[in-house]
Amino acid sequence: MQKGKGRTSRIRRRKLCRSSEPRGVNESHKSEFIELRKWLKARKFQDSNLAPACFPGTGRGLMSQTSLQEGQMIISLPESCLLTTDTVIRSYLGAYITKWKPPPSPLLALCTFLVSEKHAGDRSLWKPYLEILPKAYTCPVCLEPEVVNLLPKSLKAKAEEQRAHVQEFFASSRDFFSSLQPLFVEAVDSIFSYSALLWAWCTVNTRAVYLRPRQRECLSAEPDTCALAPYLDLLNHSPRVQVKAAFNEETHSYEIRTTSRWRKHEEVFICYGPHDNQRLFLEYGFVSVHNPHACVYVSREILVKYLPSRDKQMDKKISILKDHGYIENLTFGWDGPSWRLLTALKLLCLEAEKVSHMKDEKEALINQLTLVESLWTEELKILRASAKTLHSLQTAFT
Repeated sequence: MQKGKGRTSRIRRRKLCRSSEPRGVNESHKSEFIELRKWLKARKFQDSNLAPACFPGTGRGLMSQTSLQEGQMIISLPESCLLTTDTVIRSYLGAYITKWKPPPSPLLALCTFLVSEKHAGDRSLWKPYLEILPKAYTCPVCLEPEVVNLLPKSLKAKAEEQRAHVQEFFASSRDFFSSLQPLFVEAVDSIFSYSALLWAWCTVNTRAVYLRPRQRECLSAEPDTCALAPYLDLLNHSPRVQVKAAFNEETHSYEIRTTSRWRKHEEVFICYGPHDNQRLFLEYGFVSVHNPHACVYVSREILVKYLPSRDKQMDKKISILKDHGYIENLTFGWDGPSWRLLTALKLLCLEAEKVSHMKDEKEALINQLTLVESLWTEELKILRASAKTLHSLQTAFT
């Protein structure tokens, strides 16, 4: 047997490889986490699977205290720990929300509660949770204009739209904030400032978990699906893991089960969804390195710029694509151009007489292309599954 080819050597190499992986630094001893665990324990939450830690690359997250197996419950947070609109309605804000017309949105209720409780400081019953929340966020809506100008064009437009939305949210809420003046000694304008509301909005937008939609008469008809989940929201995102997460009506807890295995002292991840990096940055304020869902968006201007400039039918072609929604979300991914981009390019490169014919039958063409796309997609799935099977067989016989 050649040197370094035996079983002992393989085990030694695996151990060396694992020991060289960046390790997290346990933060359970920090005062803010000691207080948080006490606060959670008083609300009937017990956990021995996870511990807060700081990791290279991802920052603060949760570390496995023991080996976690596939399908194992990694966290079960009781309803008493969740911050929902029910929490807000039961609080001192409830009477003001109930009588305000038109009814405030669920989002406004949550944001108002967060700002008010943060202002309360040591008097807040939610202080242990508020203390571990980020003091600032890195979503594009929080960035300086000169930084936003450096973003890709499509993301910049979405960031500016998001900023306008939050500014409108603040402006339309000021009368409601004024109605809360009896609750405070200080002027409400100094408490419910734009920066304070922006912080609360980002907290909900980046950290909330999803609950089944509810409807309350004292709130607007907008979907009431958000809940803040202390401690659970320390779990970071990875596009390469899968979890089952939902509120369990029988146990009255928000539960997460992993479909992956985790070794002791590894960072435990959840998946926010199959989002590309522009979406992750816009909604959560971070970029996932080596994200398999990452892509490069191609704008209409860029598309036209690199096509023949003497094409007199270009406007007509663009019109056809726009009518059928094929002018947006054109991307390059790790596997090359997307089907939508290829479809757009094929149309834009057609000769004039073919475009005229297509315009007459454009509806049928789009439907046909959709069917062909489905066919290729399914064949690709089959080939990938077959490749996986062949690889398994090869491994078994070697």
